[in-house]
Parts: sequence; C-alpha cells; structure tokens
Amino acid sequence: MNNAQSSSQRSLLEKLFQLKEKKSTVGTEVIAGCTTFLTMVYIIFVNPEILSATGMDRNAVFVLTCLVTAFASILMGLASNLPIALAPAMGLNAFFAYGICIGMGYSWQIGMGAIFWGSLIFFVLSLFKVRHWLISNIPQCLRVGISAGIGLFIAFMGFQNMGIVTYSPATLLTMGNILSLKVLLGSLGFFIIIILAARNFHAAVLVSILVVTLLALWLDPNIHYAGIVSLPPDVTTVVGHIDLAGSFNLGMMGVIFSIMIVSLFDSSGTILAVTDKAGISDEKGRFPKMRQALLVDSFSSSLGGLFGTSSVLTYIESSAGVSVGGRTGLTSVVVGILFLVVIFLSPLAHLVPSYATSGALIFVGILMVSSLVKVNWSDLTEATPAFITALMMPFAFAITEGVALGFISYVVLKAFTGKFKDLNVCVVAVAVLFVLKFIFIGH
Repeated sequence: MNNAQSSSQRSLLEKLFQLKEKKSTVGTEVIAGCTTFLTMVYIIFVNPEILSATGMDRNAVFVLTCLVTAFASILMGLASNLPIALAPAMGLNAFFAYGICIGMGYSWQIGMGAIFWGSLIFFVLSLFKVRHWLISNIPQCLRVGISAGIGLFIAFMGFQNMGIVTYSPATLLTMGNILSLKVLLGSLGFFIIIILAARNFHAAVLVSILVVTLLALWLDPNIHYAGIVSLPPDVTTVVGHIDLAGSFNLGMMGVIFSIMIVSLFDSSGTILAVTDKAGISDEKGRFPKMRQALLVDSFSSSLGGLFGTSSVLTYIESSAGVSVGGRTGLTSVVVGILFLVVIFLSPLAHLVPSYATSGALIFVGILMVSSLVKVNWSDLTEATPAFITALMMPFAFAITEGVALGFISYVVLKAFTGKFKDLNVCVVAVAVLFVLKFIFIGH
C-alpha cells in the first residue's frame, strides 16, 4: 500500500511539474530545494535584525518573514513551474529601516505603507506589461548606479553595525575600536563568508551567522540563550498596523517611486540570471510562463509590504539550487515548505546579535557594487551619472536622493553635450519629476 501511495505521489508530482519533460526527478528537485534554502535562510536572521531597528517586533518579523517567503516561493513554483525562490529583498529592507524610518524620521507604519504602494505600482506595471518598456528605456549607467549605490548603502550599514565605522563630531565618520569584541567577531563572520564563498560553498552566510552567534553566546555577556523551539509568537503587533493612508501623500512620492524602480531592476535582473543559468531562457531572455513568473514576483512584493516584511523579490540564491539540478517549480515548493518549518525556531531571532549579520550586509554590498564594471568609464556623460547615483546613496544616507540626482545629472549632461539621441521620454519625465520634488517638497 505504501509503495502504491508513493508511486501515486510521484505520478502527481510528475504531472504537476513536468519532471520528465524538464529532465529532472523528485529526488533532484528536493536536493535543489534544500540547497537553495540553505543559501537564503540567513534572511530569517538578517531581516528581523534590520527591521527591528525601526521599533518593529523582532519575533513577529521573524515569523512573517518565514510565512511570506514560504507563500511567495510556493506560489512561484506552482504558477510558473520555475526553480525560483523569493524572500524579503536585501537593499529594500535596509532602505526602509535606515533610509525612510531612521534617516527621514518616518514611523515604521508609514514607511512600510510606502513599501506597499511602491510594490503595488510595480505589480500594476507588470500586469499591464509596462515593466519591460521601463527597463529598456532607462540607461544602463543609471541601472548599474542604482544597484551599486544600494550595495554601498548596505555595506555602510554593515560596517556601522559591526562597529568599524562610528560617528565623529569632527569628521562625521571615523574608525571604531578595532579590538572590541563586536568588531572582532563581526570581522570574523565577514571573512568566513568571503573565504567560503570564494570556495563556492553555497551556505557561506548561514555558516558565518551560526559561528559568530555561538561565539557571542560564549563571549558576549549581553547574549542570552532562551531556547530554540517554541510556538510561533504573536504577529498582530505588526500585521494590521501598516499606515496606507498616511504613506500615500505628495511628500512620499519620491520614496514610493524609488521603491518601484529598485524593485523593477532588482527582480527582473535576478529572474533573467536564474533562468539563464537553468538553460530555460532564449537569447532574448524569454522563458516559458514568463508572464506568470513576473506577476507572482510583483504580487509577492506588494504582499511583503502589506504584511510588514518589506518587499519580497526573486532571490539570486535560487541559482544555487539550479546549479545542483533544479529545473522545475518543485524546487521552489520545497524551499517554501522548509521556511514553514523554521517558523517554530523563533527564539533564534533574539539570539543572533547585530554584528553576526553585519558580514552578510557587507558581502551583499560587494556583490551589488561589482556591477560598476558595466559602466563605460571613458564616456563622462555615462560615468558621471553612475558615479553620482552610487556615491550619493551612502553619503546622503538616502537611496531616493541618489536615484534623483542620477537621473537629473544624466539629462543635464546629455543635453548640454549634444547627445540628445541618448535621451528618451521616460528618463526626461523622471528627471523633471524629481526636480519638481526638490523645488516644492524638498529632500
């Protein structure tokens, strides 16, 4: 009877995910799902750490991160049959916490509302097929500048959380106590990630966080063990408290637009990279059920904002599962199921100190900044907007301002050097809108 049931289940999975057609097996997909999960499970520690800086309940964010990640990944697997997992986006969560809330002074309820509206616009653009038009009309130097700028912003927060960079009344910034426990353990975690990643070890970030947390439990008197397994904590401290009305106003339009733009580039680039690695996209980047994948991706983003986890987007870590044979949505479903299981490990969220996740922030920053190699540095009208976009994000402590100054500088330089053919309606309109924002609203 058990053999018959097992055969029936395999047959159902075969039909649902077309395993033979995709030249895969249930076993391969399960292994791929476990591999992807191990490479991205660090988000259950990093996301609560980042979002709790705004006053959000860390335990509630932990549970919601698991739930929304599970739902989005399973939905992607069933709707698109692609080995793509989703989770709260690194970059946008830092933008929300350190940029919108701490930097601009908004409450987390209003900040998360802005995340929702930006993600909703992203979904509408995907629904009406405007997404591709926008991507193709925004110059590469600005796309690269935005990605690199967010990477620098994230890395800056990692150095701050680690204690390497601190405030100085004389120079604004200075180096912290390099021999302090948090700097030493944070640095150890960072080097563990880099060394393991350089050796192509997929779970490098997770191993780093676990090692540093165990050492902190032993050496740091501020870290206390409170168990591992428990029933999921209450999430009503976050769910239902998002201020949608308060965040939808003229003063937040620049923030909302920046969220939409970042989501657009981050998600689209990741989906194209993963499907290319899986060998299921053509030379133009198209792949089967592309529309379904884009809709699930953008819908999940708005869902993350609504439930308080920040935008949920496609994870490049999905390529780890693809590298070990994942070819179907069963990989994503396995990832989702595993995230449901870890909901019962919520005490771990309080156990992980901020410096244990700092190395992950810096590592993500390195990966994002590497895109600057795509800039044509010999053309100042291309290099300057990319440079301004990237540098102003950490220097002004505001992703929105970096995006704005990048678009404005691009239009000014192209117009006054006679390169009008490089301009289009999309770029000029965005630059004008940001100029009007600075004039009538300020920064």
